[in-house]
Amino acid sequence: MSTVTRTLGNLWRVGFKDYFHQLNYIGDTKAGTLIGTDRFGNKYFENNEELPLRTRWVDYKVHDFDPAQIEPGWHAWMSYAVNNPPSQDPLLAYKRRVWEDTDAKTIPNYTLTRGAYKPYNTVKSKITTWEPTAVERK
Repeated sequence: MSTVTRTLGNLWRVGFKDYFHQLNYIGDTKAGTLIGTDRFGNKYFENNEELPLRTRWVDYKVHDFDPAQIEPGWHAWMSYAVNNPPSQDPLLAYKRRVWEDTDAKTIPNYTLTRGAYKPYNTVKSKITTWEPTAVERK
């Protein structure tokens, strides 16, 4: 939770539009420098005056965002595994592989949906349901 002075300072820095956008999307207001943009349109920011391990954040392009939409190089930078972002480090920068499609798309995360992966089971279940057998009354 932010202090009142920090929140008003961020409102002054980012403006009303981005202020309410951040409140709707991340639930907090942050002001920082734009570090880079990935091929999906996500914007990555950094502000070293924030609390430790909260200095880097992403502004997703789409409203229905999924963390699987972050590229691996940017994910390494976001999780503090590397110091330089992919826009400054050529080893982390995205390079299209020969076998990849030419259009930029991600594979959505289907966990807890009907599209989630369920392995086929060939082993007989160890637990069986109880079926009562009733004797006919006389």
